[in-house]
Amino acid sequence: MNSVDSDKAASPATASDTAEPIAKLAYATPETAPLVPGRREFFRYRDLGVTDATGGRMRAQLTIATGDMQQTGWHYHLCESQFIFTLRGWVDLLIEDGRKIRVSAGESLLIPGGLKHNEIAVSKDFELLEVSVPAKMGTVACDPPEAFASQR
Repeated sequence: MNSVDSDKAASPATASDTAEPIAKLAYATPETAPLVPGRREFFRYRDLGVTDATGGRMRAQLTIATGDMQQTGWHYHLCESQFIFTLRGWVDLLIEDGRKIRVSAGESLLIPGGLKHNEIAVSKDFELLEVSVPAKMGTVACDPPEAFASQR
């Protein structure tokens, strides 16, 4: 039988050898995840407790369609990255390189910070898990990129 150094095997990830763990446990249910203000009036947002648990290093929230969506307009985010995983329905995005991407239920998309994009449509049953690094993510409106110059 192989032996395992239980101290090493059970050690949590830490910022340094002497620091506290860099994150705390976060558990959310539909009943405990509060509605929070968000970037768009046509979505509802539920906070999953990750921002507090990570000291602001990461944010996870549910985004839920509330009715008729309006295009977000061309924008980019001030963050390291934004990850989306569609739980129900779909979202259509235009990406600065000229692509139109539909992210449907069960599909994901990683949007690097600074990448220009425009959300142009969602299904009525749209629901998405969004994770951003860091938690605080700025949104900057911008002109359409060259690939979409006719939208200027």
